[in-house]
This record gives sequence, structure tokens and C-alpha cells, in this order.
Amino acid sequence: MLHTRIATAFFAAAVMFVGTAGVKAADIVETAVGAGTFKTLAAALGAAELVDTLKGAGPFTVFAPTDEAFEKLPKGTVESLLKPENKDKLKAILLLHVVPGSVMAADVVKLKEAKTAGGCTVKISTDGGVKVGTAKGMSNVTKTDIKASNGVIHVIDAVILPASDL
Repeated sequence: MLHTRIATAFFAAAVMFVGTAGVKAADIVETAVGAGTFKTLAAALGAAELVDTLKGAGPFTVFAPTDEAFEKLPKGTVESLLKPENKDKLKAILLLHVVPGSVMAADVVKLKEAKTAGGCTVKISTDGGVKVGTAKGMSNVTKTDIKASNGVIHVIDAVILPASDL
């Protein structure tokens, strides 16, 4: 019984110490990697040399496709995009998923479109749930407002593709 009280007191003190020790919040990249469902996105960010950008000050809003979203692409697409000779195309596709600023779900639903970090515009729709995308197709937003130290992540179920071929 005494051991239990001591252990409980020690645990409570440790939690209080960690809570006040200024633990750094995870950035967009760390948050996505930590979730475990964005391995393909993480690999793509590395291949496109966008990791440092998304670890920067931001703020950024990232519409993050899951590994399952990447699996919906035609066979061989991801492998092709990850090749060094396709870095610019991959980067353009990934930047369609990034909007400058921290746009929470309550604000996303008020928009009809958003300018991306790559300079393109994505459409936003609230018909039948929140969707984001281009003329090539719309992705469903499946989870919102995942906060990071430099912005926010909204999870989507499909990769946003450019309206025109790159």
C-alpha cells in the first residue's frame, strides 16, 4: 500500500515536471510521422525535399493523404513519382496539399477555394461532407484540426492531383 502511494506520488510529480518543462510540441512532419498512417506521404516529402519546409515556422495547413489514399493511385504511380527525375512533378503535387496559414475546420467550411503553397488553387466543397481538390477529383476530409506547433493537419482519403498535367 505504501509502495502504491509512493509510486502514485512519484508519477504525479513526474507528470507535473514534464508538463512544465517546456516540452516542444511536434511540428507538421513529426505529427504526421508519429501518426503512423502517413508513411508514403513522409517518403514523398523526403523525395521532393519538402521536409525542411514543413518543419519551418509556418504556419501551414496540410491536407494529408493517408497511405490508403496513395494506394488508390494507379499501380506504379507512387514509385514513378519517387524517382529523382520526377522530383519537380512530385513537389508540385505535394504543394497542392499545403495552404499557407493555419486554417481550422470551422474556417475551411466557409471557403470555396484556397491558394496553395505551390501557387495553384484548390476547390473546397461542403456538399455531402467537406471535400478539397481540383477538376481531376475531390478528396474527402476524414479527420480535422490535428494541431502541430507550426500549423494544422486535416486528413484526406485521396491524393489531390493537378487540374492539368504537369
